[in-house]
Amino acid sequence: MPRFASDLDAAAPGPEHRPFRPPLPHQGPLGSGRDRARFHPLSRLRQGLVGGLLRLSLALAVALTGPLGAQAAIQEAVFAGGCFWCLEHDLAQVTGVLEAVSGYSGGSLANPTYKQVSAGGTGHQEAVRVRFDDTRVSYATLLRAYWRNVDALDAGGQFCDRGASYRPVIFSAGDSQASQARLSLGQAAQELKRSPSEIKVQLKALTRFWLAEAYHQNYAETHKVAYNYYRWACGRDQRLDQLWGKRARSSQAWAAG
Repeated sequence: MPRFASDLDAAAPGPEHRPFRPPLPHQGPLGSGRDRARFHPLSRLRQGLVGGLLRLSLALAVALTGPLGAQAAIQEAVFAGGCFWCLEHDLAQVTGVLEAVSGYSGGSLANPTYKQVSAGGTGHQEAVRVRFDDTRVSYATLLRAYWRNVDALDAGGQFCDRGASYRPVIFSAGDSQASQARLSLGQAAQELKRSPSEIKVQLKALTRFWLAEAYHQNYAETHKVAYNYYRWACGRDQRLDQLWGKRARSSQAWAAG
């Protein structure tokens, strides 16, 4: 978010209903062996047990494939790339992303505010937490989308926003994300035809993500005019086009070296 942001802001369903079905008429003489077997209390008990087991199996199958089962595919990733208004908007466009929210990460201060982070000294960066369905989009794809939305050669901030709180950082949660982040740095360097030492995006272990104030969330949609003017005036897209060319703002495969 720009330092002049203040100028821009002024009942569960009941059981399934089953209609009453009368018993079939007797087809043999009343009291025949076949009829006694059909209507014997033990026979009805066995039928009830079988029916109950079938209903229980169906309920378990629904539970495993319903919302609780689906949650197993939801993953999180945290990135810092300058103004969180912009990075939130850009990553939210990636197919398979369920949510992108703005916040702060990287520092030690608990419950930081925008005023504290932008003033410096907290160690936090403006960051974005992405929740995504990993059956629809991989972490590696998100990494490509992230790189093509930041200036990977700028360690002093991003675009017109300067200072430590705007530094680009990939915050990895666990060994898998950390190893993929390291690999992506080399791939980004290769695509930019730079040495890895020239890449200024930091790779850090995620400690905690703190949600930013409500007025920062979904800013690109709730303050369209102010957001679009800021993005243009900050030169973000111009620099991305200059740096990444036709792959700017995309998640397509890395360019061959």
